[in-house]
Amino acid sequence: SCREQPIFSTRAHVFQIDPATKRNWIPASKHALTVSYFYDATRNVYRIISVGGTKAIINSTITPNMTFTKTSQKFGQWADSRANTVYGLGFASEQHLSQFAEKFQEVKEAARLAREKSQDKTELTNPALSITSHQVLPSPIISSNGPGEDKLFRSQSADVEITTEKERLKKMLSEGSVSEVQWEAEFFSLQDNNNKLVAALHEANANVDQWKKQLAAYQEETETLRQRVAELESQGAHDSSSENNKEELSQTLEELELLIKAKDEEIQMLKSQKCGRWEAEGEREETLQKLQELEACNAELERRLHLAEQTLAETLAEREKIQNEVTKVAEIMDVKIFELSEIRQGLAKLVES
Repeated sequence: SCREQPIFSTRAHVFQIDPATKRNWIPASKHALTVSYFYDATRNVYRIISVGGTKAIINSTITPNMTFTKTSQKFGQWADSRANTVYGLGFASEQHLSQFAEKFQEVKEAARLAREKSQDKTELTNPALSITSHQVLPSPIISSNGPGEDKLFRSQSADVEITTEKERLKKMLSEGSVSEVQWEAEFFSLQDNNNKLVAALHEANANVDQWKKQLAAYQEETETLRQRVAELESQGAHDSSSENNKEELSQTLEELELLIKAKDEEIQMLKSQKCGRWEAEGEREETLQKLQELEACNAELERRLHLAEQTLAETLAEREKIQNEVTKVAEIMDVKIFELSEIRQGLAKLVES
């Protein structure tokens, strides 16, 4: 309301004790909520309030009898006899827990002073009272409604009843499991981390699909390279006497070398990218195996290219050797023809003589 003003606010995961077992914690929301201390100047009352959606998750009036207990480095709890429950708060850090606990102690002391001041005013305005302020604790009346029962009202003015209530609450707190409290406090932070891991896994899967497509394209290009190498081998097997064939073979070899170099660069790029992005182990091993197979194919292609180059060089050398032999035979034939023509001329002269 407008008469209440917040004096301190923080964020924490809110829990309430299970009313059935009095041991387990029930989370009040899936996310951290704003938890605030409010001061009502009109009634001189301090309250802890936390709202989730349209309903109040915590609405606890602080009394001098309350105690805030730290059960772990990031978790604390207090009992509210008016609400007949125990509230638990899980904080993001130990510092936030300490700040909340210090503020709880300050507000508790302020509530005690306000109660004593109110008792003093009551004694001054009612001089006929026969009991002191230390014997009567002015606090609101608590109502508890059980299923199928009429409303029962009890007063907290008796010291014996307060002691019994405090003992019951201490027993309830001592029965709580510390490990369960810590687990509940860390549960939602683990959920956030899990959501981040799931998003990273989806991204890795998308990258793996993209790399699969790239590998398929590389396999298709590798098959094309194999066909070109086969064509080169078939061309090298034939003795080509045309200079144009030699130029075409040289150009094809250069193109193949450029393609193999480009594929090697792409393989190196994939290797540099795979370590930072692959999270799915099975997909990574399969992709690595395919990359190794692609490297082996490229090595085989390079070997066959070298063989083709050697074959081409040998073919050109053989062709040059044959041309040299043909030239020599032609020269010998020319000499023989010249000698034969001289013999014919000599025979003709003998016949004429």
